[in-house]
Amino acid sequence: MSLGIDLGTSELKTVLMDSKGAIRAQASVRLGVSRPQAGWSEQDPQDWWAACVQALSQLRAAHPQDYAAIRCIGLSGQMHGAVLLDNHDTCIRPAILWNDARAHVEAAALAHDHPAFALVTGSLAMAGLTAPKLLWLQEHEPQAFAAIACVLSPKDYLRLQLTGQKITDMSDAAGTLWLNIAERAWYGPMLAASGLRPDQMPPLVEGDAATGAVHATAANMLGLPAGVVVAGGGGDNPVSAVGIGAVSAGDSFISLGTSAAIVSVTEQPLGNPAAGVHSFCHALPGRWYAMGAILSGASCLRWATGVLGLPNEAALLALVESALPLAQGVPSSAPLFLPYLSGERTPHNDPQVRGAFLQLGHDSNTAQLGYAVLEGVAFALRDAMAAVTSTGATVPHCLLVGGGARSQYWAQLLANVLGVEMRTLHDSELSASIGAAKLGFAAIGQRSQLETGLAIKNTFAPDAAQHAALQVRYQKYRSLFPAVQALHQAA
Repeated sequence: MSLGIDLGTSELKTVLMDSKGAIRAQASVRLGVSRPQAGWSEQDPQDWWAACVQALSQLRAAHPQDYAAIRCIGLSGQMHGAVLLDNHDTCIRPAILWNDARAHVEAAALAHDHPAFALVTGSLAMAGLTAPKLLWLQEHEPQAFAAIACVLSPKDYLRLQLTGQKITDMSDAAGTLWLNIAERAWYGPMLAASGLRPDQMPPLVEGDAATGAVHATAANMLGLPAGVVVAGGGGDNPVSAVGIGAVSAGDSFISLGTSAAIVSVTEQPLGNPAAGVHSFCHALPGRWYAMGAILSGASCLRWATGVLGLPNEAALLALVESALPLAQGVPSSAPLFLPYLSGERTPHNDPQVRGAFLQLGHDSNTAQLGYAVLEGVAFALRDAMAAVTSTGATVPHCLLVGGGARSQYWAQLLANVLGVEMRTLHDSELSASIGAAKLGFAAIGQRSQLETGLAIKNTFAPDAAQHAALQVRYQKYRSLFPAVQALHQAA
């Protein structure tokens, strides 16, 4: 058995996979996010470890024989978080997460002062990435900054608890802005620009490499056999790609979770930093991916469900589907939604911009507002797809993963908006933990699962007539960004 652990923002998920690729068990534990100030987002790494211990306890109790057969562990996790350790491997402060916007001034300064770095690191400096967070810390919490002995990404804190090793992989390192993505090595000039030294960075490995075994104390606590190998693992998007089988050039997918991203696998770094495209290392050696990221994906649906007074997202989706069948379309005068609830990354790189409903009238109703939210997220992903394809990456069709993939209505709307076929997959909600389990097997020499994808559940071909009609609304949507951006710039 391989144990896949995926440390998300809202949930830690685990799976047990056998050597034939079958999922034998799964367990998950919810996580909370602290927001001590507007725009801030933090978690205590000790809560991650506690959730991991709890999830493994559930697996062990429910599936003792399979649990006893674990031989390897793979790790996946939310990217761009800053886990700060002192000389005793103790966390100095809560981790600053990917969707924390406090470092927008520092990100702008890095981009202004070192414009050429983006071509090396694969991305513009953005508030959500790790490097600007450390500049913010240096300015606002100098004592904490001075105590830093090592900076880890979130999933690597779990590795530290399991093995005692401070190590990261290429894909998570790429999301820090401190990696030379072409050479797959730390980039000294960006470290220096962030006030850091190379010795404060962990060693780098590929995602399919072995990084040591679970140490005796952790094995005893977790009831694991001796000698369980822990793989390098990776960030959640590249490990999800491994999970669904997106490992060759041109393989593309949309991850529609709390945030959302469109990803295309490439054989070399393909960047367009000016368009907000990330060119990052894949979790497998010799491969990269171009990614457009939007900061609010399915979380927009969750937010709308609450403010519109519906009991859950399924109820809002059912109302929208009943009142507004996709084949009928909506008039161009129907409400529009800009999904910038947490700011936006691709292509705008503006963490301060906020969302809006527009074109509201006396006849606007709950179903129309719910539809506008689904459509607005799809329009944001179309912006991101245009940015990704501007690099030379291709998106012939898209696999769809994440919580949003459960809605067939939303999947068809995405196909209509993007003009490409969407394919949903069985077990896609577990794609990151499945990918982690595959990397675990690879670390012990069992690589046959790496080329295997998940079974296709449904296929959604774009409706040409609806694509044309939606083009009119998309152009209206695009024209509105300067207005909402001006609101915060004038404040």
